[in-house]
Amino acid sequence: MRGLLYIIAVILVIGWVFGFFVSHLGGLIHILLVIAVIAVLLGIIRRA
Repeated sequence: MRGLLYIIAVILVIGWVFGFFVSHLGGLIHILLVIAVIAVLLGIIRRA
């Protein structure tokens, strides 16, 4: 039983750390996605 609680605690801590970094990188990822969409649109416009 003690091993199971330890595993659950480790999984929760890993999830918390992952969520912390994802929330801080979320803005950066959205900015990169917007830049990528603009680059694709400019590529399509220039070909036409």
